[in-house]
This record gives sequence, C-alpha cells and structure tokens, in this order.
Amino acid sequence: MHNSGPMEQPSKLPFLKPTLEHAPEQLEDALSEVHPEDIAAVLAEELSIEQAALVVAHLPIEQAAAVLERLPEELRVTLITQLRPQTSAEMITEMSADDRADLMNELPDTLRESILSELSKFEPEVAEETRVLASYGEDTAAGIMTTEYIALGPGMSCEKAIAEVRRLAREQEPELIYTLYVVETGRLVGVLSLRDLILGEPSAPIAIYMNDGIVKVAPETDQEEVARTIAKYDLAAVPVVDESGQMLGVVTVDDVVDIVMEEADEDAQKMGGMEALDMPYLETRLGDMIRKRAGWLAVLFLGEMLTASAMSRYEDEIAKAVVLALFVPLIISSGGNSGSQAATLVIRAMAVGHVRLSDFWRIARREFVAGLALGLILATIGAIRILAWEAMFHSYGPHYRSVALVVAISLVGVVMWGTLAGSMLPFAIRKCGFDPASASAPFVATLVDVLGLVIYFTVAQIILGGVLL
Repeated sequence: MHNSGPMEQPSKLPFLKPTLEHAPEQLEDALSEVHPEDIAAVLAEELSIEQAALVVAHLPIEQAAAVLERLPEELRVTLITQLRPQTSAEMITEMSADDRADLMNELPDTLRESILSELSKFEPEVAEETRVLASYGEDTAAGIMTTEYIALGPGMSCEKAIAEVRRLAREQEPELIYTLYVVETGRLVGVLSLRDLILGEPSAPIAIYMNDGIVKVAPETDQEEVARTIAKYDLAAVPVVDESGQMLGVVTVDDVVDIVMEEADEDAQKMGGMEALDMPYLETRLGDMIRKRAGWLAVLFLGEMLTASAMSRYEDEIAKAVVLALFVPLIISSGGNSGSQAATLVIRAMAVGHVRLSDFWRIARREFVAGLALGLILATIGAIRILAWEAMFHSYGPHYRSVALVVAISLVGVVMWGTLAGSMLPFAIRKCGFDPASASAPFVATLVDVLGLVIYFTVAQIILGGVLL
C-alpha cells in the first residue's frame, strides 16, 4: 500500500478493490465514468504497485494514458516497468507530446529505448518526435512544450479555415483551439484568435485578420521566464520559435500553472534552509528527506559555531560587564530577522521577474535607507525598554544610560547590516549561476549573527571603555 495507517480514510472509489479482487475484467466498465484524476489518486494512495498495474492494464488505452499523466513521477515510472513495452508504447502514444517526453526522461535508459523501439514499429513519427522533445532540457520552453497546435496557411479563406479548425479541434486540448497559428513553410508569420476568425468575411484570406506582432519564446528559454511571459501578456499559450522562425510547438497555460506551483514549492523549501524535495511531502522517502535536510542543517550548525567563536573573543568584556550578555540574543535576533525579511522580499521579487541583476545598486540604496529606518525604530524601542525597566526594577546598574546607548547604536548598525546582507546575498548567488532561493532565511541569519556580535561589542568598547570595561 502506498498509504497505510491505523486511521485510514474512506476510499474515494469503494467499489474498486472488490471489483479488482473478484471481477477484474469488469474494471473497464466500472471506471468508464470516473475522472482520470480520481483514478490516479486511488492508485497512488490506496493500492499496491501490483494492484495499480492491474488496474491500468484493464483500462482502455486512452483512459490509461490520462491516468498515467496524473500520477506522481516515481509511481508512474514503477508502473511502466510492470507493463510490457508494447503496452507501454500504446499508452504513451495517447499522451500529450510534452507529457510523453517528460515520461521518457524519467525512465531508465534501457527501458526508454525499448519502449521507443516498440513505438517506432507502429508510430514512427511519434517516436521521432518524442526523441526530439526528450533531448531538450526539461526546464526549458522546448522541454515543456507540446507539438500539438492548430496551424493554418495565410492564404486560406476564413470559411475553409473554420472547417479546418472544426476538423482538427476534435483531437486538440480545449485551450489549444482559442489561438490559431498562421504558418507558411513551417515559419510562424502570425497568430489569429478564434473570435476574429469567426467574425471574418467567409471568402477573405485569414492573413488580413491575423496579428503579426507575435509574442513568442525561444526553445532554450527557462520555464520560469515562459511562465512570466504567459502571465504578462495574458495568453492561453505561447509559441516556441527557433532562430530561423520555424515554429516548434506551444507551451500552454495549464503547463505553466504546474510550473508555478513546482517553483513556488521549491523556493519555499530552499528558503526554509534545505534542499528542495523532488516529490510531494508524504510521497518522499524518510531517508531522502533526512538527507536533504541534514546537509543544510550541518552547514548552518557550523556557521553558528562561528558565533560561539565570536562570543569567546569577547569573553573578558562579558566578564567585566555581565549586563552586556543580557542583550546578545536581542541584538543577533534583530539582525537575523531583518536580514531574513530582506532576503525573502528580494528572492520573491527575482522569482516573479520584478527584480533583475541590473537592479543591484538600486536595491542596495533602497535597503540601506530601509535598514536605517528600521534600525532607528528598534533602537528607540530598545532604549525605552531599558530605561523603563531600570526605573521600575533597577535591573541594569548605575551606568544604565550608557548601556541603553550601546544597545540603541548597535541595533541601528546590526539591522542595517542584516538588511543589506539579506538583500545583496541573492544577487551574489544569482551572479554565480545558482538559485537565489538558496539564500535561505536561516543562512542569512547565521551570516548576520557573527558580524552582529562584532558590531555590538565594538560599540560597547567605545562607549563603555574606562567605565565598565
């Protein structure tokens, strides 16, 4: 079972297991009206691998392909290994081109070649198309595009174009029929909305209604940039066009939704101070989760050891003025919090395309002012708190005003440093070619802690030298 425990939830398809055990030949009829998403959920959560493979094998090829598209990656690969290559090839043929290529990239090399070999026997064009799509980087426009779209010639009349759309629409996904592509000898020359086509004069060529101001992306465009392009121009799909103008395929909005969700999950996990999980939380093996969390946790632990080293450097000062130790957590947490805030804001702005590397100095100036203002706010609160506690409880000794001044000035310096470090670190990481989300909040806080202590005790030595130190 993929999901088991003493408090199991009621089955989403309670009839499935009895039918599977006693009359598997009736599975096709029993599941004929069930949405593929619901079947996939039951296969992933309630059945063993063997049971899931048996269900898929009894489904009509088209329905089985739709279920495969919706399964988690690991389960999908495992199920394919349970089936005969010929059966797998037949199912894969019914999948959309982009999902088919993704699946091929997930399979072991030997199995992939075996399935493609079977596919070549009865669908050689599909096999070749799949090989080409699978050769692109999986995080690029070409890697997530589909080659299924409606292409029309520029000289075609509106009447004939409508008849052609009607003929092709039966084989297309719904979102692919609203934008039509005008193609001449393989080159994309314009786009045409279904509305404009319907409203056009029946005998007029579609070229007079098409828009030649085409929003397009290159094959190697990163998938996040593709998502931003679709969102910016409010598109149902964006064409993928190479340098020569040849149209290779389209990326649809449903693919973009999946990408946005995946990237948001990945960024959130990285910003939490760990490697991104490749699978949903409950589907990730415990060992893999521990490994992905332990690496960053160990790095952060070693970083915090530098904080301990910095504390030992000021051991004499602490021994002479124990009151200084009371405010160490306050100082370093304020720096870490301000740094985490800045890092989160900049990383998210980068992710959605609001900030680029060229904005470095603009962000630096902005965060310098923000850090100064935030530092002054916290310094005021900190100083008032010390003065009030001394008036009420006499907690900080005769030099409490000097202590309050040390804390206030240190807070300004530490918060400014934290804000600048948190906002600039994502730029440095992006410049090195890595994901800015790696500048996680815990990592920024660890980085800020050490210099925060240096700032605090340096200010203390200047103000309290000859008085308490």
